[in-house]
Amino acid sequence: MAIERHSQIAQIAFHDLLRLLLDEVVSGLRGTPTPQKRGGRTYWYDSYRVGSDVRKAYIGQETPQLLARFERLDALREDAKARAAERSRLVRLLRADRLMSLDHATSPLLGAMAGAGAFRLGGTVVGTQAFRLYEGELGLRLRADHVAMTGDLDIASFERLSLALDDRAEPRLADVLAELDFEPMPTLDNREAWRWRQTRGRALVEFLTPACGEEEVRPLAALEVRAQALRYLNYLIADRIPAAGLYRSGVLVQVPRPERFAIHKLIVSTRRTGQDRLKAAKDVAQARLLIRALAKDRPNEIAEALADARGRGPKWTERIETALGRAPDVAEVLV
Repeated sequence: MAIERHSQIAQIAFHDLLRLLLDEVVSGLRGTPTPQKRGGRTYWYDSYRVGSDVRKAYIGQETPQLLARFERLDALREDAKARAAERSRLVRLLRADRLMSLDHATSPLLGAMAGAGAFRLGGTVVGTQAFRLYEGELGLRLRADHVAMTGDLDIASFERLSLALDDRAEPRLADVLAELDFEPMPTLDNREAWRWRQTRGRALVEFLTPACGEEEVRPLAALEVRAQALRYLNYLIADRIPAAGLYRSGVLVQVPRPERFAIHKLIVSTRRTGQDRLKAAKDVAQARLLIRALAKDRPNEIAEALADARGRGPKWTERIETALGRAPDVAEVLV
């Protein structure tokens, strides 16, 4: 089956929208950008006064792009109104080109989470919602079938990063979820709840974190939620990238790199047991579509992601080979 693409105009529009959303992060600063060095890396904070108190809000890890935006801070603030209008125009253009929008349940939820700082503070959209967001990043035209459909939203973050940032979502994500009629799913100890279900629908939100040992429930300090620890997730959410969701004038989130997402889907497909085996076919279908596109457009990236995963040990390699043995057409593309 041929790979379907969005128009070149739509692909340019998506990246323009993403650029403007990233500009908005800096133009909305309330005070002065201030660096903090930690572990050989530089992290930037917005330092501002509230009365006699000096407060700080995390902006992001230092990159050349972020530093360039700091240099243009005054101009970005002056252009805020024009930039908002242009973002709305780009969203309309992308919808006209049939770029997949966020669904009715997910749109306000992601928008509210972004407003609270969930993605600024390390939260990463994973699962099928992330797969849908690759339409713009890769210029793919995804069909709205079972491969791209879900009522779930999975948010993952590193526990140690969440603690080290020394910042918190505002308002609390528990309050954001409650406002949108989500409630924690019962557990033996409700303080350990890491899944939230919408009371007037079937939408489900899950919080996840990489396992450093047992797959147990762990805290995410910056997001003030509990999260289920899972193996192989550290590989998935390393080196995340920004993405734009088509909601209102655009919502800025984080997603895994598509090549890591594809390889991770192969791995987790071999972990499905019992009723979850039905999801294995969806895992492989998503990996197949992405791998075919990446092998054509970004062959070095998919090759490096595969080598990275295989280099993490025999268990990783065994799962990858098992998945490829079940999908020889995917194995052929990766050769």
